[in-house]
Amino acid sequence: MLKISKLNLLTENTKLSADLFQQAKKKIPGGVTANIKYFEPHPIIMEKGKGSKLFDVDKNEYIDYLLCYGALILGHGHPYVFESVMNQMKEAGTTIFGTPHRLESVMAEKLISLYPGMEMVRYTNSGLEATLLAIRMAMAYTGKPKLAKFEGHYHGGYDQVLLSVNPEEDQAGNEKIPNTVPESCGIPDYYVENTVILPFNDLIATEKILRARAHEISSIIMEPIQGGFIPADQEFITGLKTLTEELDILLIFDEVKTGFRLSLGGAQKNYNIKPDITALGKVLGGGFPVGAIGGKKEIMLISAPDGGRDILTAGAENKNKQDALFHSGTYNGHPTILAAGLATIEVLESEGTMETLFSNTQLLRHQLENVYKQYDIPMQTIGEGSIFNIILTENNIKNYRDMNKADTTLRKKLDYELLKLGIYTKPLNRYSMSVVHTEEDIIRTVEAHKKAIQIVKQV
Repeated sequence: MLKISKLNLLTENTKLSADLFQQAKKKIPGGVTANIKYFEPHPIIMEKGKGSKLFDVDKNEYIDYLLCYGALILGHGHPYVFESVMNQMKEAGTTIFGTPHRLESVMAEKLISLYPGMEMVRYTNSGLEATLLAIRMAMAYTGKPKLAKFEGHYHGGYDQVLLSVNPEEDQAGNEKIPNTVPESCGIPDYYVENTVILPFNDLIATEKILRARAHEISSIIMEPIQGGFIPADQEFITGLKTLTEELDILLIFDEVKTGFRLSLGGAQKNYNIKPDITALGKVLGGGFPVGAIGGKKEIMLISAPDGGRDILTAGAENKNKQDALFHSGTYNGHPTILAAGLATIEVLESEGTMETLFSNTQLLRHQLENVYKQYDIPMQTIGEGSIFNIILTENNIKNYRDMNKADTTLRKKLDYELLKLGIYTKPLNRYSMSVVHTEEDIIRTVEAHKKAIQIVKQV
């Protein structure tokens, strides 16, 4: 039986972080600019990043596996990204035009070549905005008022999708017919009433709900890999695609987490599925804020100022017979950000880069699983491509409810010890690998896990 020692908090090694956090709380609600940046007793205040490493204000060094929640697939401060960004600004003579520019078409052409479901592209300033636009576009195209999403899937912090992401067990309802549970106060009843929650990786139960409500559901938005690490079964996702086509429901893939991390063409390439609309973010910006959606031409064209009437063939008018969908944003398609994104893609396309990234990820996963096995701790790593999570259970993990059965208490204690040993990810978060993580990083990480287990385990 494993006994757990009392949690040793961070402050002994991060005193300046603790002080700066207390100062920030006087000016910033909760001391953080996004709730996901917070963890007890205080977040660690970072000062510098380089390659696979982060350095905090107390001069502690960390091997970074958070990587800005997966965005930094090339690590911190990649020289080619820096060079591309600086060259773009020097050549343009400005940070932004506020007009169309060449890189918009260059990036669009690149994304269309990589992502099977993309025939046209529009830019936003974040993955959140991308999913928001995708949902609006689906509703405009189909003329139907409701959205379906899966329990446990996160698509951004706005009213329409901040539902049933982490519902409490006593509120979640039947696993076959989940309740719609707001994740925050301030969400209007309208969204609760117009959002249908589906059970992930359960095709039979999902089909039953969709057939009963197909007349009012415009689209299904989903993470093909829930949370970036729980994959959809191939049979489930193939069946879902067939079902949505039959029921005239659009299928939206939220590939903000999975874009470029499972393959250069995202999860849809691996699953051989063409979603009607795809949302991208994170890696696409090379460390800058960005979002994009792409999809079928007849759907995407309704966002054109004229509704696409100059391109659509005769008789192929919008289904709802309405004028163009409004989409705008001053910083959409920011040239500096697209330069960073194109540089990132160019590096990822270089020979052997993705293969080495995936190989190193598998090596780390395999070695970590062996370590936990040595200490008789039930553990499995779950994920695809260059993302995975450490789940302390031997049970099969297929969805959000399965995750609730894992030992998160022990995982959290280990994560805090790992932080003190120089392994960084937010407690309980997934691990994201970069192309600059080295064999030495992997060795250090494995040894740190051994030491963390020894610290929390009392003989």
